[in-house]
Amino acid sequence: MTIDIVENESPVVVESAEATTTTATEAEMPGDLADLLDEQAIAQLAARAREQAAEGGLKLLGSDGLLQALTKQIIEAALEAELDEHLAGARQAPNRGAARNERNGRRGKKIATEVGPVQVIVPRDRAGSFDPAVVRKSSRRTSGIDEMVISLVGKGLTTGEVAAHLGEVFGVETSKETVSAITDRVLETMHEWRHRPLDAVYPVLIIDAVHVKIRDGAVANRAVYVAIAVTVAGTREILGIWAGDGGEGAKTWQATLTEIRNRGVKDCCIVLCDGLNGLPEAVNRVWPRAVVQRCLIHLQRNSFTYASKRDWPALSRDLKPALTAPNAQDAEARFLEFAEAWEPKYPAIVKLWTQAWPEVVPYMAFDREIRYLLTSTNAVESLNARLRRAVKASGHFPTELAALKRLYLAILSLDPTGKAPQRWSNRWKPVLNAFEMAFDGRLHPERDSTAGVKTGDTP
Repeated sequence: MTIDIVENESPVVVESAEATTTTATEAEMPGDLADLLDEQAIAQLAARAREQAAEGGLKLLGSDGLLQALTKQIIEAALEAELDEHLAGARQAPNRGAARNERNGRRGKKIATEVGPVQVIVPRDRAGSFDPAVVRKSSRRTSGIDEMVISLVGKGLTTGEVAAHLGEVFGVETSKETVSAITDRVLETMHEWRHRPLDAVYPVLIIDAVHVKIRDGAVANRAVYVAIAVTVAGTREILGIWAGDGGEGAKTWQATLTEIRNRGVKDCCIVLCDGLNGLPEAVNRVWPRAVVQRCLIHLQRNSFTYASKRDWPALSRDLKPALTAPNAQDAEARFLEFAEAWEPKYPAIVKLWTQAWPEVVPYMAFDREIRYLLTSTNAVESLNARLRRAVKASGHFPTELAALKRLYLAILSLDPTGKAPQRWSNRWKPVLNAFEMAFDGRLHPERDSTAGVKTGDTP
């Protein structure tokens, strides 16, 4: 398609404080890109597109629009430049006995781009060794489409919904199998992430399980184990995900925690977990000095299953004095008041808390900064909500690897770049001081190992 340039159009300018004029396009572009583009030509193209759009002709966006035409020309120019560079490198190769590689015509290829499908002309060479980087030899998509698919799946869309979205918005026809194949690109990254080295010490480790349906002959519920840690720097770190062979069990948790220890975690100060039988003993077999604390959020959520929804606010209000008491004795007195008020109506709730009370008591021995950290579970709840939404959207998975891939993509969507670690608490320094006092020397064992070593001494 040929686009005429209007010679008498002027670029749009903006006035700066120093009374200097700069094109609006240049002001919004990075410096290197602004040097490569002709702002006046761009303004003229846009003006011509608006004129023809008003007359029912050329459009700026959409199918056969200006952006598609420009994308086609830029991609084809990049392909030609890559082939020239490839042939120049082949001529300088030391293997002079081989036949000289030259151009060998062109072929059409339809590729999916962020502005819609584009038909490009791809140059070829005689040796067939030309594999352009802008559009790979066997690919019919730009890298931007692949990144978009991975992001959409990570946000919770199914493969069918992603395929439909690409067709509706970008006019790109694809299949569920193709979407699944695109997301398979993350499998190698997921393997590296699940086996990466970890920190030596974590102040808090939170362990939980998400139940997914996996089709292994017959569809069955399987537990996927998730471990989240608070680092010494006060950031949240997801240590990994592991698929079990059935329901959640303390024996599988012990094997999972042993793997975490083998990846470098020598100690955890506090391990938050649910009320699974045998889990505290399993934790202490891996880290004998760890304080195992029953997760109060899980305990409260389990309590609400026995109560009418209209009583939830009152139950939470009456239970709060027991959980915020300054010591274990006062907490037990406040809990007895709670039991006296609610046992006639909800005896199962009082029984649940009475049985779990020995696992709640360790919480009372900590300073209020540590208590706040243990009860500020927004980071955990947001992660669990994202994982459960991804699981619910898919219904069931054909294999264990497919389930882990979907959950990893959901985790990846929380921080796609990996360069913005989320803080657990904005008031981390008081919490860090409280941990140093409560767990003397355990947060930085490397300091203690060298503190008593003097010059000339052997450690």
